[in-house]
Amino acid sequence: MVLSMTLIVGSDTAAKVLSEAGTSPLFVAWTRFALACAVLVPFMGLTRDDLQGLRDPFVWLRAGLIMAGISCILTALRTEPIADAFGAFFIGPIVAYVLSAWLLKERITPVRSLLLAVSFAGVLLVVKPGFGASVGMVFAVLAGCFHGAYVVATRHIAPSYRPRFLLISQLFLGAVVLAPVGLSHAPASLGITAIVLISISALGSAFGNLLLVQLSRTTPSSVIAPLIYTQLLSATVFGLVVFGDWPDWLSLAGLAIIFVTGIASLALARR
Repeated sequence: MVLSMTLIVGSDTAAKVLSEAGTSPLFVAWTRFALACAVLVPFMGLTRDDLQGLRDPFVWLRAGLIMAGISCILTALRTEPIADAFGAFFIGPIVAYVLSAWLLKERITPVRSLLLAVSFAGVLLVVKPGFGASVGMVFAVLAGCFHGAYVVATRHIAPSYRPRFLLISQLFLGAVVLAPVGLSHAPASLGITAIVLISISALGSAFGNLLLVQLSRTTPSSVIAPLIYTQLLSATVFGLVVFGDWPDWLSLAGLAIIFVTGIASLALARR
């Protein structure tokens, strides 16, 4: 699980390097879906029955949400430090919690609600609305909102489909739907460095998510879920090592609050 999270953050680090060099985030987002789909299809063991799922509007909705989320987070990373962008992105669990209670009628508890409220305060410290918020951080928050809605959509349709189909369907639909806008923003030429970074961005995300799919078959979600918050640690390390970025004291406090309340909330859910 920690390897999976590190691969995903590493893929976003490569995408940030590309974006800072002038490559469009929309092109990077399209390559992530297209290349990952091409690499993972042989491992998915898809059947003709699986393909019938592409007629389901909820499959399309779920894919659209993850497309929007990835496009927004890559746009945010163009200008924002990785750790800060991921801190804002972690508004997603709060959005998922609220939508799950509203749409899926999942039970809410006062303690869990309090922990998420404290976590939201941590997000506000990272985003700094009204006194230093940037357009990039707005995109990071939007990415978290889209991802929270994506989680709820996944919970809604997960009983009807195999995990591998859910993974490959979002990659395939993302590759097809984003192709026009992604290719229209393609650079005139790609050097060896850019090709390597695109490969890292796409394959790091692909294999990170493939590890998640494989883990879900053998490991209880109560064990997996708390480790999602190691993304914040990986993001801080990658930001420091690759870009020399260290969060300011407000952002660092916010990241710490998000991490601690996230672990506490998930530990409570496990019990």
